[in-house]
Amino acid sequence: MPRLATVLSLCWTCLLFSAGLGLFLSGFLLVRLELRSPSSCLHSPSSTRHFNPCWMPRRFSRAVVVVIDALRFDFAKYDPGNTNPKPYENKLEVIHQNVVSKPQHARLFRFRADPPTTTMQRIKGMTTGTLPTFIDVGSNFASTAIEEDNLIQQFVLNKKKVVFMGDDTWEALFPNKFARSFPFSSFNVRDLHTVDDGILQHIFTTVEAGEWDVLIAHFLGVDHCGHRYGPRHSMMAEKLNQMNQMLRSLIATLQNDTLLVVMGDHGMTETGDHGGDSEGEVDAALFIYSPLPMFEIKTEDPEVVSQIDLVPTLALLLGIPIPYSNIGMVIADMFTSLPKLGDDQYLEHAKALRINAIQVNRFLESYFQVAKDLPLEKLSYLKQLFSTAMAEYNDLITDQHVFEKFIPNQNHLARMQNLIITMRRYLRETKEMCQESWARFNPVHMLCGIILLTAACVHCFLVSENVSTFESLHRVLLFYPIIWGLAAALIVSIWMLISGIMVKSLTLCCWVAVGSHLGFHWNFWRSKYIKNQVANKLSQSSIAAIQEKWQSWWKILIPLGLTLLRCGAMFSNSFVVNEGQVVSFLLKSIVTFTVLELKWNGKLNHGLNVIDMHRNPSFVTYKRESLYIIGLLVTFLLCVLCSNNFYNCREELANCEPSSFLRPLSSLSNRQERNVHYILSVLSLGFLVYLIRKWFLHYGNLNSSHLIVLFVRLGFPFIAFCSCCYWAVNAAPEETSVKLHDMKEKIVVVLPGIVFGLVTTGFFIVLWNPITVFVKENRQSDETLVPSCKSSAEMKADSLHVIPLIYRKIQQSMKIHFNGDRDESRTVAAYGLGTVYSAALLIVIVLLAFLLILLHNERMSLAFLLLFLEGFSLLEIHGMARNLSLQTDNTGMYFVQEISFIV
Repeated sequence: MPRLATVLSLCWTCLLFSAGLGLFLSGFLLVRLELRSPSSCLHSPSSTRHFNPCWMPRRFSRAVVVVIDALRFDFAKYDPGNTNPKPYENKLEVIHQNVVSKPQHARLFRFRADPPTTTMQRIKGMTTGTLPTFIDVGSNFASTAIEEDNLIQQFVLNKKKVVFMGDDTWEALFPNKFARSFPFSSFNVRDLHTVDDGILQHIFTTVEAGEWDVLIAHFLGVDHCGHRYGPRHSMMAEKLNQMNQMLRSLIATLQNDTLLVVMGDHGMTETGDHGGDSEGEVDAALFIYSPLPMFEIKTEDPEVVSQIDLVPTLALLLGIPIPYSNIGMVIADMFTSLPKLGDDQYLEHAKALRINAIQVNRFLESYFQVAKDLPLEKLSYLKQLFSTAMAEYNDLITDQHVFEKFIPNQNHLARMQNLIITMRRYLRETKEMCQESWARFNPVHMLCGIILLTAACVHCFLVSENVSTFESLHRVLLFYPIIWGLAAALIVSIWMLISGIMVKSLTLCCWVAVGSHLGFHWNFWRSKYIKNQVANKLSQSSIAAIQEKWQSWWKILIPLGLTLLRCGAMFSNSFVVNEGQVVSFLLKSIVTFTVLELKWNGKLNHGLNVIDMHRNPSFVTYKRESLYIIGLLVTFLLCVLCSNNFYNCREELANCEPSSFLRPLSSLSNRQERNVHYILSVLSLGFLVYLIRKWFLHYGNLNSSHLIVLFVRLGFPFIAFCSCCYWAVNAAPEETSVKLHDMKEKIVVVLPGIVFGLVTTGFFIVLWNPITVFVKENRQSDETLVPSCKSSAEMKADSLHVIPLIYRKIQQSMKIHFNGDRDESRTVAAYGLGTVYSAALLIVIVLLAFLLILLHNERMSLAFLLLFLEGFSLLEIHGMARNLSLQTDNTGMYFVQEISFIV
């Protein structure tokens, strides 16, 4: 097949997969439309503006917002009866003391985060009052500025000085918004102290200076400690004690007009991770403290507070407008007046809820005019509920204005309570509607994307199984389908332009893929049908032809059916929960049955009877081949069995403990145990590099002077050495890291940089020249394979190079056959052609593995070693089974085809 056709075929295949994946993601990762309109004091929903020109009279002039990253609720909860606390329990004693001794000044809430529980999305939610979607997760490490209306922007617009210190993510999200800032890098999760110590150097002097209205401090030590050690390590107790001392000193310096807000942006799992929606990840803590009384004394536990509820609460307490896109609800306990004789204790709460409801209703109306993705029936119901609440509020306020000395009676208080319930229900159901709409998947797009991806897989399978047909008919099976796809896209684009529908590139790509699939299958099965018709006419035995036809169909239908059943099982919840065990059993069963089937069909012995086996010298070769495939089977089964130790727990499994191998070495407190696991990790990585190199050498690679060979020989061991040194620094005890703090900071940056640089260099070298075998260029000639005029000694010497001579002779014959001439031209003799393609692919896979090993914790290197051994055994068994089955009558190929699907 011409080179242009080959490149075009690869590009076409990539387009087919990209179109299916893009269509699936368009239905799975939905993006919420952002409204850039800001709120303003000039458009106040408040009916009275006597005390303050903005929406509501402020209760506090200043606020200190302390964000302790990954502060889980049980980290802040104090249990006096717990005599044997875990490292993360009963450490924030100052919170418990203030809540118990000053119940009117302090309160601890359970702070519920909305997934995804990553820092950037949580900061966005806690400042805008919106619900970030899952598509924002990818931007957690490349944060872009928030364009929606938010608290920080409202502070600046209302002439308030905002001072920030801590996680530099805030600087990226709110550029040029802070009067003063002290940002610190948050990238190095192994560093527990730099950010926290930097904040402690500035926070108390800044508070005492008083040149601020809002002070934000974002501590990272607790989060980094969870990532590095986990919550059950002694270092977690040390970090929480440091936060406890900081809060104690901070509370002592607050003035009466200052509000203190201490919160966690998210929680963490038992392994110290976050980002999902498990109970430990979404369950954070919120502590509110005021030097002046602001809470009612309650005996029951406070209600659970959503994180976005903090946005309207802080805005109204500090006298600024609520951000335009907020859908949060004011926290009830923060607006409940202390009961006094002759005073309506629910009035302030009702006023705050009214302002909140008007703001949310304005946002819904604006959003629906632009997006049109909210359900009309639900919107109508919420509109009616909002109108009813506003009418009731106006009636109650009118009653108070009519009578100068209005004393609330029981009927008035009951109506006020019902009004508060109605407005809270309106705000709660609005949030639920938005959650359902913005987190709602598009099943049609997802299903069509899956169909396109399945069709692309079937296309690749048919091409790989009919290579000769595809090469001989590449015009019909390649160019014509592409023309079909382009024609389909052109027709659809013309129709969309005529209909006034916006033409999207994804839509055109999908129609190109659909047209290409239809054209390919039409031409492929048409050529198959014609070929079968000709074969039937030439066949002398109709029964044999029918059997051959059925065998060809069964070879495709059986593995395809098993694969579809395996994919269909993904729609079962019980299968998804136990997917690891099911897939492991499926792999072991299919591979074992494939080997047994070869034995039962006599493929391993090539049909020799017992007498022939003893008389034929080739029996030793057959026996060795049988032992080799059995050894591969045992290796595969042992690797799959050992791989079961690397597991994580799904949230559906309540009493499940994740594998200890998922925790980094630094989480191990026992020094001897840590050293043993480090040695095991180093040996796993070293053995992996050794096996790869032996594989190259065994199949005739690494025998040339190309740059890629030098990189494999020297670059792979050096990458492994840098990774091991990086692990050693990270696994060092904390007291050792303190003594060598400066050196460690450089090492943890330099070593990963070296690894990433070498891996990137390896990718470019593979793209430039991927050949790892010896290549020699010479001229064609008419020489015989081994000249007969030479002596026996000379012939024996020439026989050592007979393979290159055979290759050159075959290439010369093919040149003459296709071109019909004998003109001299250059030919290529390559030594080690058996792996000339797979060697380059293996190098790329190993480079990717080096990156993944460095990104995972140290003990996962053993998992990568097992994965490579499993892959090698599976591919080797598949290759041997395929070759043995093709040597005879092509029977017994059903499960060999199934292995090809698994591969």
